[in-house]
Amino acid sequence: MDASPHESVTISEGALTLGELIRVAEGARVDLSDGAMDRVIASRAVVDAALAGPDSIYGLNTGLGHLRDQRLPPEALMAYQGAIVSSHVGGLGAPLPREVVRAAMAVRLNGLVRGGSGASPAVARALVGLLNAGVHPVVPEIGSVGAADLMHMAAIAEVALGRGTAEFGGEVIPGDQALRLAGLTPLALAPKDGLAMISANGVSIGRGALVVARAIEVAEAADVALVLSLEATRGNPSIVDPAVGAAKGVPGQVAAADHIRALLEGSELYRPGAPVSVQDPLSFRVAPQVHGALREFIASTASAVETELNAIDDNPLVSVAEGRMISNGNFHPIVLALTFDALRPALAHAGQISERRMSHLWGAIFEVEDVLLPDNLARLAQSSTGPLLRYAAATRYTQLRALAQPASLDVPSLDQGVEDHATNAPETVARTDRALDALQDLLAVELLMARTVIDARGRTGSLGVGGRAAMGEIASLADEAQGMPPQDVEAAVRDGLRARVLPAVRSALSSASSSARPSA
Repeated sequence: MDASPHESVTISEGALTLGELIRVAEGARVDLSDGAMDRVIASRAVVDAALAGPDSIYGLNTGLGHLRDQRLPPEALMAYQGAIVSSHVGGLGAPLPREVVRAAMAVRLNGLVRGGSGASPAVARALVGLLNAGVHPVVPEIGSVGAADLMHMAAIAEVALGRGTAEFGGEVIPGDQALRLAGLTPLALAPKDGLAMISANGVSIGRGALVVARAIEVAEAADVALVLSLEATRGNPSIVDPAVGAAKGVPGQVAAADHIRALLEGSELYRPGAPVSVQDPLSFRVAPQVHGALREFIASTASAVETELNAIDDNPLVSVAEGRMISNGNFHPIVLALTFDALRPALAHAGQISERRMSHLWGAIFEVEDVLLPDNLARLAQSSTGPLLRYAAATRYTQLRALAQPASLDVPSLDQGVEDHATNAPETVARTDRALDALQDLLAVELLMARTVIDARGRTGSLGVGGRAAMGEIASLADEAQGMPPQDVEAAVRDGLRARVLPAVRSALSSASSSARPSA
């Protein structure tokens, strides 16, 4: 849900949390604390002192990349910063979503107040103005290779300068027009300002935060899908016995098992003789381990994103304490890129066991429905669990598996061999976002198939607390899409997972927990 326009997040000299960043991405206003602006001013003083000195400093009084050792004449310093921005505009593809662009601007703003950029206070105020006025630069998705998101950030800087293209008030218009309508004035760059605006990993970090938040919810949805499949096939709940998680000692597995066990609370599966078998197929039996591994990698990725969010990644780096500027490689978000590369195989494993469980659900559907009878065959098609969705899910898994391949090693040498290593961070994050799309589709199909079996077997009343809540929302979503093609029903369930199914399940678990708690 979008943040309230009256909500405000204060960016200060303290660390910004992923939750705060996401609130800004969703529409919250931003404020800068006095301490934050003091840091910007102190950092800028170091740059001003360096300008008066004799040293060559990268991007301040020299060229960039392979032109790093060419000194600029004093009369070119001001114009050069604008040229830095315009020369790095070159992205391709569809525009990034508004939330990602807002997150990228907030990331850069938070970076400026760390005190390592040396940007003028006017740059910080310009980013605050864009965010609070709702002027959202149009930023192509493809361009940067993860040695700072130069192309992406240049598209943002262009609008601050009164150039480029922006979305404002629901329309895409020239940047200068958007500023005028918003009551903002174009930014005038001082030396170092252009480089400070673009030399940042705003998109990788900002989109990364949004992807991590989404991954947490998809992992939760994977537990729900498993539970309904267990209920549908009368599986064995011993897999989430607390002793199992304690014996393994993996925190993510313990968390997954605790959640699954809470979802199964009150289920008929816990009655003696209820499970069909002493051991289910591995796609059921190892789900706590697989879902637990996914939680472990999500946590690792979240930590990497939060570290980068609050890092000083400027080049050159301004050391306020030492009063000097240092050429460095902090713009390289390699840990972030590697964690997203590692997260996607974990997502693929969760998708794989979901797809495997569909085979068992498919067999259960044929056990309870004589599909040779035309009426039953028609009802199966209308229930959205017909062959098209099952086979489409198999193809979706193939795509998910392909997305699991690493992206961080796939960047060639650039700029005459000077830029001969990069992280591909924007692409690793984008692929993870697409992998979550694929996994959500798989889980939606699994949920629809499990619902068909549960309904056909008349087991809705014997479900646990989480299963009942999930079934109610899935039934409502499917009924709202009744008469539409199967893909529309699946889309309704997929899109409703985070918006309706999970909130209903959380509410049911909370109520069950409250009622089980002894009164004071």
